[in-house]
Amino acid sequence: MYYDPRAGDHGLAFDPLKALVVPRPIGWISTVSAAGNVNLAPFSFFNLLSEDPAMVCVAPGGRKPDRPMKDTRANIEATGEFVVNLATWDLRDAMNATSAALPAETDELAAAGLTAVAARQVRPPWVGESPVQLECRHWRTVELPSRDPDQPKAALFGEVIGVHVDDRLIVGGRVDITRARPIARLGYALYAVIDHTFHMRRP
Repeated sequence: MYYDPRAGDHGLAFDPLKALVVPRPIGWISTVSAAGNVNLAPFSFFNLLSEDPAMVCVAPGGRKPDRPMKDTRANIEATGEFVVNLATWDLRDAMNATSAALPAETDELAAAGLTAVAARQVRPPWVGESPVQLECRHWRTVELPSRDPDQPKAALFGEVIGVHVDDRLIVGGRVDITRARPIARLGYALYAVIDHTFHMRRP
């Protein structure tokens, strides 16, 4: 099959694009508003972009029913800080719960029964149950095209200024990520869990 994503003429029940670019890491991002309200939300349009400097990007597109943009974007742009928490198999239900559309003043971290831990260099707390956290400082926002003016889209770039790794993941001087069992987003309502890996050397 072939289709033009601008026309949406794929002829399927659901657009397959997000089922093709997989697996996508989940940016489970904690922020605080200018007023100090904690927010926690997952995003699959997220990734690590470089390591020197260490940079990440998240694209929290769209808006909330009662406000012009996602709280994550509003908070990052207002305070300049955020934390990326690793979403794992054991935390899958809590991660999913934090994707709900809730009032801006709701603390999703507390609502999901998670432990807030003070970060070292940024204001937003991190998820105590998560085995990996990236403390980040906002670098730049790039507005993205949107065919619906009521659904703004943007890519937010941040520099990683602090990394926390649970010591139980470190084996022989390397991170054994299978011990964390991170989850990744596929298409539709599907996810994947990383519980085994294989080696392949570059030529």
